[in-house]
Amino acid sequence: MQRTSLAEVFHNFASRCSFLMGTKWAFAFALLSIVGWGLTGPAFRYSDTWQLVVNTATTIITFLMVFLIQNTQNRDAKAFHLKLDEIIRALRTASNQMIDVEKLSDEELENLSQRYEAIRRAWEDRKNEKPA
Repeated sequence: MQRTSLAEVFHNFASRCSFLMGTKWAFAFALLSIVGWGLTGPAFRYSDTWQLVVNTATTIITFLMVFLIQNTQNRDAKAFHLKLDEIIRALRTASNQMIDVEKLSDEELENLSQRYEAIRRAWEDRKNEKPA
């Protein structure tokens, strides 16, 4: 029997929750919950407790969803970068220095960005030159 690590359990849970929370049904449920809460206002005379219920519930849900969404985004970004790295590696004319570029410092990324911006400007200049 294969043991599942806590990280795998969390990843599966986070992925499933992220998927479910992104559906139209989750949105409909949230919308109906808020409408239902609003409709109960007169019955509770719009009390502080009535307001506190929705504020607390939305704060807790938002707090927890941040971690679930971030986990999913981190995995997606990692998979995306690995796919790009594979394409770079497979192309003979591509610069292999771009592999793992996301791990560079901010300063190194800015320098690289400026270098590629200069290449783009040079290309624009050549494109805009008219033959004599």
